[in-house]
Amino acid sequence: MSWKSFYRQRAERFAQLLDEANGARRHHIRTRVDSDLAEPVAIGQRLQDVRSTVEVDPDFRAGLRAMLVATAEREGIGATATAEPITEDGARPAAARAGRAVGRPALRDPGTRTRARARGAIVVGVAIGAIAVSGMSAASENAVPGDALYGMKRHTERAQLALASSDLSRGQLFLDFARTRLAEAAAVGGQSYGFSAVLDDMDADTQQGIKLLTTAAVQRRDPAALDAVDAFVRQQRPQVGRLFEGTTRATRERANDSLRLLDSVQRRSDGLRDALACRAGATGRADLIGPLPRACPVSRNAVDPVPAPAEEQNTSGRGPNEPPRAPERTTPSRTSAPSPSQEQPAVRDRPADPAHRSGG
Repeated sequence: MSWKSFYRQRAERFAQLLDEANGARRHHIRTRVDSDLAEPVAIGQRLQDVRSTVEVDPDFRAGLRAMLVATAEREGIGATATAEPITEDGARPAAARAGRAVGRPALRDPGTRTRARARGAIVVGVAIGAIAVSGMSAASENAVPGDALYGMKRHTERAQLALASSDLSRGQLFLDFARTRLAEAAAVGGQSYGFSAVLDDMDADTQQGIKLLTTAAVQRRDPAALDAVDAFVRQQRPQVGRLFEGTTRATRERANDSLRLLDSVQRRSDGLRDALACRAGATGRADLIGPLPRACPVSRNAVDPVPAPAEEQNTSGRGPNEPPRAPERTTPSRTSAPSPSQEQPAVRDRPADPAHRSGG
């Protein structure tokens, strides 16, 4: 037995075991390779149980379909092949039978050969184009505005967005693009005309990324997406602050606008985090950076004063089961009018008259 025949039998037995594991009719036979194939069969069963959660983006699917349809109309891919003529007795032409009888392939229609060559050329062209595009994408990674490959760099970013599987992934990609725009702004310098345009693109990517992440956090009621927002602001803010060095007044004002946007993003993240913590959620309205947080309800304990203990409140001197007493009426004390003798001052005794003394 040749090695080729052995591997073919092994592959056929493996396929048979997989079919039996999926409910096909069992053959009730056992071979020497069954013990070796038991583990691959178990892996195959686990892989079949795993459900793929990856979904193709609808925009990407529509664009790919339009491109394939246009290519098919232009190149003839998918055209129905012309069937060979059949004689009255249901046999193929004699030339075809003779060609197969002597071991030579039957001659094909020139149109069929042309379409086959066209298909081969298209496949080769697509492969070469894919290699060229991947090479250009790698070469354009460090391109800045004004370079020849900068347009290819931006198209590559849009393709990454089209292949993203969720809003969280798109939000992260937009924030990565904002970091890239910041590096480009630092590379072109504040004196360049494209400085403000790059910062405009950076702010636009920031707004779209933050809106996707904050919306996902509110919809899932999970502040985990806000951690990426906070990390982005912490990293981005000092880098934007460095743009103020060696720039003109106009460029500094433009960079200051980006700083104000980052401050707004941080406040929005803090507000949404507090709203999710107190289960208040969002208001249902949104702006350029995502949903607006709803204010948390104020606790009554923070407004109403705490009542004093009963021991401190009972100052009437009665027992706990004693009915309340009527308040005692107090009349103001009146001061009695002084007697006339008290009002008159004391009179001193007059000295004796000298004449009276001598007469006595």
